Amino acid sequence: MSTTERTYIMIKPDGVQRNLVGKIIARFEERGYKLIALKMTQATPEHLEKHYADLKGKPFFPGLIKYMASGPVVCMVWQGLDAVKTGRVMLGATNPLASPIGSIRGDFCLAVGRNICHGSDSVESAEKEIALWFPDGVVQWTSALEGWVFE
Repeated sequence: MSTTERTYIMIKPDGVQRNLVGKIIARFEERGYKLIALKMTQATPEHLEKHYADLKGKPFFPGLIKYMASGPVVCMVWQGLDAVKTGRVMLGATNPLASPIGSIRGDFCLAVGRNICHGSDSVESAEKEIALWFPDGVVQWTSALEGWVFE
């Protein structure tokens, strides 16, 4: 397993509106992940259609795009050991009611359509999403804490 694995995490408009940005960032920092990219943006429907291209044929797709374009989102890239899989565990199940207490969705939301976060589902998806949302790249830096987080 690589400590340089990266994942894309996005706080959706409901998470931003509910002032959960700091709490969500804190969870990843406290776990030991390194933030290497961060921005707030108002995504266009066209950009969101690229991001959610795999869902294009689903009946909920138009509503998803409209909702995701309804307010700002916070885009992040987190780096660390098993970042994709662990990031998804930290978020919890897509359906918040199936998410354990202690997960972000289990603690902060109730409805699938307002599940506050997106997380990459594979390393390949993460790299594609990172390239889409951060075309200028990410910041590589050395954390003084890495020796206290990783052996």
